[in-house]
Amino acid sequence: MTTRVLLDTDLAMGAPGSDIDDGFALALALAEPDLSLELVTTVNGNTDVVTATRLTGELLDRLGREVEVTRGSDMPLVPAEAVRGTPALSSHDWNGGTPHAAVRLVERVMGEPGELTVVAIGPLTNVALALALEPKVATAVREIVVMGGVFLGGTGVGVMPGEFNFWVDPDAAAVVLDSGAPLRLVGLDVTRRVRLERADAARLRASGKNFATFAADRTDEWIDHLERTTPGDDWDRGSCALHDPLAVAVVTHPGLVTWRPARVAVERHGSLTRGVAVTDLLGTDHPPEPNCSIAVDVDAESFREYFLERIGSLP
Repeated sequence: MTTRVLLDTDLAMGAPGSDIDDGFALALALAEPDLSLELVTTVNGNTDVVTATRLTGELLDRLGREVEVTRGSDMPLVPAEAVRGTPALSSHDWNGGTPHAAVRLVERVMGEPGELTVVAIGPLTNVALALALEPKVATAVREIVVMGGVFLGGTGVGVMPGEFNFWVDPDAAAVVLDSGAPLRLVGLDVTRRVRLERADAARLRASGKNFATFAADRTDEWIDHLERTTPGDDWDRGSCALHDPLAVAVVTHPGLVTWRPARVAVERHGSLTRGVAVTDLLGTDHPPEPNCSIAVDVDAESFREYFLERIGSLP
């Protein structure tokens, strides 16, 4: 059965010194035969939203695919005090106005209730605004799969205590978590463990295919960048993480990760804890109701082989 997907992304693949995993996520969504990618919305995050929109179009052209692309928000939800949960937020509370992406998400999800899965791999601003515009999106969406958060540990970075997507817009993450929508969260607990190495780039390049060669070049460039800019980080020596592709992969291959129900909230205003996910694993005598499932383990090798096989199948 084909799963129909709307992808919300801060894609930066193709820009010098920018992360590549969001571009790989888009490519994987197109390479997976059991996914039908029907809309891409863009958001500020890894790069500004104008650049993300342009690079998304360029990557789709490179892949020879036509998919609707709609530009989204260019800033996080502001002011923070306006966001107290979905019912308290209206599109007029947001200083940036209502981006087209949020409107388009509402139109698509409400037009076909129960049919569409939203995969959000950037800051959650567009998704939060869609829920604010129409709270019924929470019950009409088939599922929202999020790459975001870290639930069993921390980032290890004092200036960015929350995972990047939650840290950029913690208010939006809070709105989504409080919405009642069916949520699966794929965070750093598992995404740090799925890696693309230089040898994998060489394997892609050896295929001689156009996209694989482009992807291999971008991979080597990104690993070079990480080694120059984070010399003390053992995670990023000779490899890079595939955070966003894992979130795409679990839509059709949920068994790649181990899931656990949880109640997750996000710290929005703490000066030292912005974007930190506060996770209740429901282990007390009177646990709260879960609001999501979180990924707590991953079969990294199976994912790596799956990823390389699918990306290598692209022309």
